Amino acid sequence: MTEPPQQNDSGHKAWSGRFAEPVSDLVKRYTASVSFDRRMALQDIRGSLAHARMLARQSIISAQDLADIERGMEQIHGEVARDEFVWNLDDEDVHLNIEKRLTALVGDAGKRLHTGRSRNDQVATDIRLWLRDAIDEIVELIAGFQRNLLDLAETHAATPLPGFTHLQVAQPVTFGHHLLAYYEMTRRDTARFADCRHRLNQLPLGAAALAGTSFAIDRGYVAKELGFDGVCENSLDAVSDRDFAIEFCACCSLTMTHLSRLSEELILWMNPAVGFIDLADRFCTGSSIMPQKKNPDVPELVRGKTGRVVGSLVALLTLMKGQPLAYNKDNQEDKEPLFDAADTVRDTLTIYADMITGISVKPEAMRAALAKGYATATDLADYLVKKGMPFRDAHEVVARAVRAAEAAEVDLADLTLAQMQAFSALIGPDVFDVLTVEGSLAARNHVGGTAPAQVRAAIARARSALGKTT
Repeated sequence: MTEPPQQNDSGHKAWSGRFAEPVSDLVKRYTASVSFDRRMALQDIRGSLAHARMLARQSIISAQDLADIERGMEQIHGEVARDEFVWNLDDEDVHLNIEKRLTALVGDAGKRLHTGRSRNDQVATDIRLWLRDAIDEIVELIAGFQRNLLDLAETHAATPLPGFTHLQVAQPVTFGHHLLAYYEMTRRDTARFADCRHRLNQLPLGAAALAGTSFAIDRGYVAKELGFDGVCENSLDAVSDRDFAIEFCACCSLTMTHLSRLSEELILWMNPAVGFIDLADRFCTGSSIMPQKKNPDVPELVRGKTGRVVGSLVALLTLMKGQPLAYNKDNQEDKEPLFDAADTVRDTLTIYADMITGISVKPEAMRAALAKGYATATDLADYLVKKGMPFRDAHEVVARAVRAAEAAEVDLADLTLAQMQAFSALIGPDVFDVLTVEGSLAARNHVGGTAPAQVRAAIARARSALGKTT
């Protein structure tokens, strides 16, 4: 049985010597954070061990103290990993819980661990360590989503799909090209997370409460031990700002926004009135009253959870906007929205990577929709321009041709040559080559275009880039 964390000699909290009465139970519950910040326990142990090794290296604590601290922390690490650690609300947060347990295990060495630091710089360090791990995991999850997206895009590199503007049929694209738009969005998401990681990777430890410490510490050593690129240059800033957490939530919000857009399209495409795709049953639910229903619940929840993540971003911005320097208790409220945003993004990316593999494409429905929207009208305008007609004149000619096709309830390609020549003498028999869907797609044969050859080349580049980053 694990020993419970011990109180200090006074029977009160670690800082209670200043106070004449104990904190009330209500205030204790209201101010405690251990129920949620305990998830940073392993990061807290890592930071504490690096700090202890620095203290010993600087002869601030003895080698025996360090050995005792390392021994105690090894046991605590095991207890946390096995979910055997006993968390105590009386000890407020993850930091005091671990320190109290360490002191119970190794005695005075545990009490010396806090030399030269404060919970202010300790928590700022723990959050950065935790976020580094979270970012690394999210970046890998984005890559997993992208790999499955690229597989589906390659299968449908030449499958015609109506491209829309204003949700009206605009021009033919391929389904693969459409999916690659989401690869590009998430590629930028990955870059944003990497930038965020770079900026947060500065060590706050050593700032102590707000002004630094009078002990001869070596912050550079601790930074190297913990894999930080450098140290925070201003002690006030180090303990008080949470811009890195806000930036992380902004990155999460953008990633979720991109997945929400894709979700909206999946929902629309799955509607029987559109019928471009179907989703595997494992991502859908039925109705309690309508037996025919197959509801795209997962994409709908992604849309809803996007608002939740954006809410976390707004919560952190609001949290910080009125705080004077330096640390304030307000900052205890940074963790729950931060953790929730990270959890939501990780879960969404995990399920989305699987959901992409459960998309069944219906090319016939896509082609039928193209036939209804005069999607090759721009190709006809381009054809006339290449024959020497100014574009604005070509636009007008094609608009009249579309009206005639609408009146006849046929596609442009179904008009006779004579009917088309009534609109312009520049139109010849070769016009029908540009009015086919395949001809329209093949004509966009440049980098970023929807020609199947360009789609396949873009997929190859994307796979090469993924191979270099994973």
